[in-house]
Amino acid sequence: QVQLVESGGGLVQPGGSLRLSCAASESDFGVNVMGWYRQAPGKQRELAATINSDGKTNYADSVKGRFTISRDNAENTVSLQMNNLKREDTAVYYCAASVTAGNYEYWGQGTQVTVSS
Repeated sequence: QVQLVESGGGLVQPGGSLRLSCAASESDFGVNVMGWYRQAPGKQRELAATINSDGKTNYADSVKGRFTISRDNAENTVSLQMNNLKREDTAVYYCAASVTAGNYEYWGQGTQVTVSS
């Protein structure tokens, strides 16, 4: 069973930066798309950013220009650089990996990001 392990969450002031990282327990399990989703208290889980094996990226409008997703295909790791963080970015951030188009078969346990002064 492939496991995804996130790291890098924490408490940061508005305008600050954080970098999230996610590592897969296996290096070759046919992953296509990797991404970051987030869930704020009382809200549904939503897309933050995704990246496919060719490096094509997709961002939620709310994070465009502030977040950058990157990936190491050889290591099956994905990172999310978050700059100019806002209070509304506060959420649990989940790493996800998709093997079959349209499905995310693998999820991390989540890492808390809190933006507060």
